[in-house]
Amino acid sequence: MSRLRTPFFCVNPKAYLYGDSSLKLAITADCLAEKYDVDIFFTVQHADAYRIALQTKNLIITVQHMDYLEQGPGMGYILPEALAKIGVQATFLNHAEYPITYNELKKTIERAKQVGIKTIVCADSLEEGKAAALLEPTVIVCEPTELIGTGQTSDRTYMEQTKQAIKEISKEVYVLQAAGISTVEDVRQALLSGADGTGGTSGIVCADNPEAVLSQMIREVGEYKRGTST
Repeated sequence: MSRLRTPFFCVNPKAYLYGDSSLKLAITADCLAEKYDVDIFFTVQHADAYRIALQTKNLIITVQHMDYLEQGPGMGYILPEALAKIGVQATFLNHAEYPITYNELKKTIERAKQVGIKTIVCADSLEEGKAAALLEPTVIVCEPTELIGTGQTSDRTYMEQTKQAIKEISKEVYVLQAAGISTVEDVRQALLSGADGTGGTSGIVCADNPEAVLSQMIREVGEYKRGTST
């Protein structure tokens, strides 16, 4: 499993986009990843994963959930091996809109490691973030539930405290700060807090011109990475 390069970015269209609209934004993100040399997670509907994986080359194709199912019986569940086979490289887990138990989280992270899929685990508090860090996922998203979709970001103190607490448990876990990210300035402040990455949903996909907003955000990440951000 390849290591992430920091700072990275996550484009998370949730269920706002699917089919052609998701592919269009993915192709834009793919070009931006190459232009600015930035690792980009791009989340997709499961039904779109294969198509988007085929038509992009620089993205980390990411689904919004995965189960710990083993091959065999399991009607309706999402088999990790099937995702890996079609080019999926990462999965979100325990988002506020799709919470799972701690035991389920533990088993799913273990299964993801078996098939080479990165895990992005959502935590809505400092304590939840510390508990998730014990399981050593790839990334932990420190995102208070009440800020999701509001355009209001976590304050700098929260960002710094959550990163420090998680890194004290596991230096290998990356920390993503993405609550309420909707502007280039939000991206800059998240990175200045020491976050390994950031990302957005509604601030991008609900904008009048999602491609333009995404371009501005990825440019900022690229400039921060090169040390040229103002």
